[in-house]
Amino acid sequence: MSPISMLLIGFAMSTDAFAAAIGKGAAMRKPRFPDALRAGLIFGVIEGLTPVIGWLLGRAASSYVQAFDHWIAFVLLGALGVHMIINGVRHDPDADSEDPDRHHGFWHLAVTGFATSIDALAVGVGLAFLDVHIGVMATVIGLCTLVMVTSGIMLGRVLGDMIGKRAEIAGGVILIIVGSAILYEHLSGAVG
Repeated sequence: MSPISMLLIGFAMSTDAFAAAIGKGAAMRKPRFPDALRAGLIFGVIEGLTPVIGWLLGRAASSYVQAFDHWIAFVLLGALGVHMIINGVRHDPDADSEDPDRHHGFWHLAVTGFATSIDALAVGVGLAFLDVHIGVMATVIGLCTLVMVTSGIMLGRVLGDMIGKRAEIAGGVILIIVGSAILYEHLSGAVG
């Protein structure tokens, strides 16, 4: 596989994470670059590990993983999106003194990162049948995701300032849209 093909796959695998990061950035209160980089690292590591896991699973049972990957992504992103919308509706304007990491801590970011990396897991399954070095491919996917998520969080910050106190609702809607798009892509591809 050529380096350009690997880079294109890396960026393609990071688009879901980028969209989710825009939602996260909009929901965070004024994320700084270190916050965005932290989220990028979490997403990047997870997105880099999932193709390796998929590659290992592909050696054993490729059709099993591909049969339900889109449902896992849809349920996880949908649940996180609904949770963010509920928190946005319940948002108390006097709660600005709350810890901003409460809903954007490591585990919340990790679950979101995993949900957006299900496609990378499926790609890893497919890569098991190609002549490609999975370590190099996983590194490329992880680095592309790091860049895209860090950029997405900072872009979401700008959108969050424009949206105002209901930014978390917008972030939740984005996560639901991303999950629905993943489900639609897979279901329409299965029909076609």
